[in-house]
Amino acid sequence: MTKPSAPITQDVHTIPRKLPEGGKVNLVGLTRDQLRDVLIEAGTPEKQAKMRVGQIWQWIYHWGVRDFAQMTNLAKDYRAMLAERFEIAVPEIVSKQVSMDGTRKYLLKIAGGHEVEAVYIPEENRGTLCISSQVGCTLTCSFCHTGTQKLVRNLTAGEIVGQVMVARDDLEEWPEQNTPKNETRLVSNVVLMGMGEPLYNFENVRDAMQVVMDGEGLSLSRRRITLSTSGVVPEIAKTAEEIGCLLAISFHATTDEVRDRLVPINKKWNIETLLNALRDYPRLSNSERITFEYVMLKGVNDSDEDARRLVKLIRGIPAKINLIPFNEWPGAPYERSDWERIESFADIIYKAGYASPIRTPRGEDIMAACGQLKSATERARKSRAEIQAEAGL
Repeated sequence: MTKPSAPITQDVHTIPRKLPEGGKVNLVGLTRDQLRDVLIEAGTPEKQAKMRVGQIWQWIYHWGVRDFAQMTNLAKDYRAMLAERFEIAVPEIVSKQVSMDGTRKYLLKIAGGHEVEAVYIPEENRGTLCISSQVGCTLTCSFCHTGTQKLVRNLTAGEIVGQVMVARDDLEEWPEQNTPKNETRLVSNVVLMGMGEPLYNFENVRDAMQVVMDGEGLSLSRRRITLSTSGVVPEIAKTAEEIGCLLAISFHATTDEVRDRLVPINKKWNIETLLNALRDYPRLSNSERITFEYVMLKGVNDSDEDARRLVKLIRGIPAKINLIPFNEWPGAPYERSDWERIESFADIIYKAGYASPIRTPRGEDIMAACGQLKSATERARKSRAEIQAEAGL
């Protein structure tokens, strides 16, 4: 497939790093090269820049320090210069809700007063943080609560990385100096499955993941990061080459007719086009397999025929299928498939040789489950009739 001459972009404003009227530059989310450039611009000699980048990087991303005065291996006058020119800013927690199952949902305020949500899901041997890439979403997937909120803007790389840092703050996960190293990771996995379509904000997502994957800071391997896309086909190969993380596809249907309704981006890049783009991803990214996410909607996409058709469609692609019982939200135009129907669907996939785990809903009591995220400033509910009309029902 021919690559586009320019990256796919949305007509969405992204807040610049440098605030108007001479504001300070936020260092959070800058790649090492970008950090080096702003330090040199601020007067750091080029011969010292690489060392300074390493020192500051470790303070911010390994120790979690937000105050330049605490960076004690830097000279006092250099720390003063940093404090005058730069800041270490992360999103502000507006509210935190904790589910009965331990899931934590954060409502976070970012530049411009906008809000996004992030969710931390603790499990027995790991902890997964679900982060957002946009304020709202442009895709209007009819089963997703976030899709009922209009897209406001892309998040900056700093606002994406900042969600990881805020979660580590809340979980008190930053290491303490002069204490034995603790190998336990509370935030062990990151999934870009929150608000927004990550591949419509590719450059900021890529830069943020470079920061998150850096071995001298937050240090999450690319196999601990999963990017979920609804199928922005021209950016899939770039994701393999420039990020290399695991890939999840928000699939949800086995015919173009149904997927056009559930995932409207299918009208631009249909199932066949999407699957053709996916066949090379494991090889390009050195990933073992692609995850196909499939939300189970009663009477819509949950028949045995759908299951058999799904198996045929993905044949030849190293894959697993995550079956997601639909997480209802106020005014939702769909219902969750019956449990027996979900199990029958899973059994057909399993017998065809694919892993088909049924995702256990988490955080439903605090509206933190898959497909339920929506910022509090956008909580005004549309009527069920309005939502059904938009879904074409």
